[in-house]
Amino acid sequence: MTKRKFETEVSDLLQLIIHSLYSHKEIFLRELISNGSDALDKLRHLTLVEEEYKSIEFAPRIDIDFDSVARTLTISDSGLGMNQEDLVEQIGTIARSGTRKFVEQLTGDKKADSNLIGQFGVGFYSSFMVANFVEIISRKAGEEQAWSWRSNGQGDYEISEAERDSHGTTIELRLNEAGQEYTNRWGLESIIKKYSNHISYPIFLHFEDSRFEGEGDDRKEIKEPKIEQVNEASALWKRSKRELKDEDYQKFYQSMTNDSQAPMLTLHNQAEGTLEYTTLFFVPKETPADIFHANYRSGVKLYVKRVFITDDSKELLPPWLRFVRGIIDSEDLPLNVSREILQQNPIMESIRTASVKKLLEEFARLAEDEEKYLVFHAEFGRLLKEGLYTDYVNRDKLLELVRYKTTRDETFTSLAAYQERMGEDQKVIYYLTGEKEQSLRQSPLLEAYREKKIEVLLLDDEVDEIVISAVGKYKELELVSINRSDAAEGLKTEDDKAAEREIDPLIARIKEVLGDQVKEVKASTRLSDSPCCLVVDGKDPSIQMQALFKSMGQDDMPNIKPILEVNPNHEIIHKLEKLEDETLFAASSRLLLEQAMLLEGVEMQNPAEFVQRLNTILNRAL
Repeated sequence: MTKRKFETEVSDLLQLIIHSLYSHKEIFLRELISNGSDALDKLRHLTLVEEEYKSIEFAPRIDIDFDSVARTLTISDSGLGMNQEDLVEQIGTIARSGTRKFVEQLTGDKKADSNLIGQFGVGFYSSFMVANFVEIISRKAGEEQAWSWRSNGQGDYEISEAERDSHGTTIELRLNEAGQEYTNRWGLESIIKKYSNHISYPIFLHFEDSRFEGEGDDRKEIKEPKIEQVNEASALWKRSKRELKDEDYQKFYQSMTNDSQAPMLTLHNQAEGTLEYTTLFFVPKETPADIFHANYRSGVKLYVKRVFITDDSKELLPPWLRFVRGIIDSEDLPLNVSREILQQNPIMESIRTASVKKLLEEFARLAEDEEKYLVFHAEFGRLLKEGLYTDYVNRDKLLELVRYKTTRDETFTSLAAYQERMGEDQKVIYYLTGEKEQSLRQSPLLEAYREKKIEVLLLDDEVDEIVISAVGKYKELELVSINRSDAAEGLKTEDDKAAEREIDPLIARIKEVLGDQVKEVKASTRLSDSPCCLVVDGKDPSIQMQALFKSMGQDDMPNIKPILEVNPNHEIIHKLEKLEDETLFAASSRLLLEQAMLLEGVEMQNPAEFVQRLNTILNRAL
């Protein structure tokens, strides 16, 4: 017998689950059945493709037994099973459980947190919500020795040799007082039907059925052991769409994802012809918890002729569609398909291409109801933008699906709607990027566009800067950033050009003061109410792009200097032009640059000097 300590994170997790999720304790049964189903999936696959497993009998089943007197609940499966190493690796440590990520995602909302259990693969530990002692007896297929794993969930566990007639796993829970309710036939049957009805293997419930014999004083209760299958155990996705109801899809989705909500969208497609395959896709109502983690878990399972192949392949759909959950079942792929084959297989590529097309068509149909679509876009719009950047083939369709705020009003708009509102003289689509919508709406860069009633897209998502610059065009319309020096060239009038020439001497004086703090100082045609603004050269990355690169750890970027534009018609600029005090002129010129930097969210190198200059100007003004 070997006694071991849980890893620290596992010990912490056990306490979190026991105390934080206690009101949703019935999910433990969902998780243990799901683990049994996974073990059966793995064995089924191995018996079909691996020589050493082909002689092993595959008789899939999950059995659930209970004893209300002894207060025990037992869940058994005839799956792959585990040996000593597997028990340590999968049950005792963090290596396979994703525990750390689970703890990071906990919100305090018991309902939401209970859903995370299945998503992060820590479901086994939920058994300690209802049990004060758990024993696993498991024997791995192809091996003679069985092993026992035992723990009270208080910090350590024991592993020793054991006996089991055949391969598979048996988990016995010694239920605590709160868990005693799970020794009731009808209660267990109800939970199994609620969470696990569409598990692909039969789930048998063992119980004693009572009948009475005799009359009067001779009347006796006879208890007979019975076994009854309580789930449908069918591949729902292979059934005809005509015979399925919304309720069927919803129950299957919830049993597959552990989501307490119904899906936002359901797409069931059965393709016949050159290739035969079935897809059943769901879009959840909320963004999955790990969606923006580099090691996110794929939401799509691959089957071949109903044989489970993998649920850990990121090649089944493009990464930007990683919010989609569901099934792909092919009649044409080989059963021994590997990740490498998936990346290059023309059959899989055809299924993937067709699947993306179907999903995009469904999103486009949803977009016909703008109110409903904006609910979808609020959850997954950022991933659509990711697709714009990474999926060139589908870029045109994705451009029709993204939505942006604009200077027109507070609502979102499509690029198609923006184009319809453009004036006859407008030849490009203008946009402004930044960190916050409210700051963008107050930007001095918008002044000339407002005067000329030109609508500007307001892009306040940090990914917008990279995505929109990579896209470049919508149909034949160029996408032009107004925080670039050349964006306002088309707005110039003859009067603007005359005003520029008049302040050339002032521009030179300001440039001399600012020196290498700026790339250039020039007269602006885009300003009406503000004295100045910051822009960048058309060939340089924007200020927001520079900040984004730095936040990603790219500190070796060259120092890109901004361009300061000043308003020739502003009162401050007129007064500055007449100022002869060189010290005050220098302080005022630097303040112009610094206020423009503040508006653009640029970090000031020396705030103390800024405050000193501001105090000097205030003192003179007062």
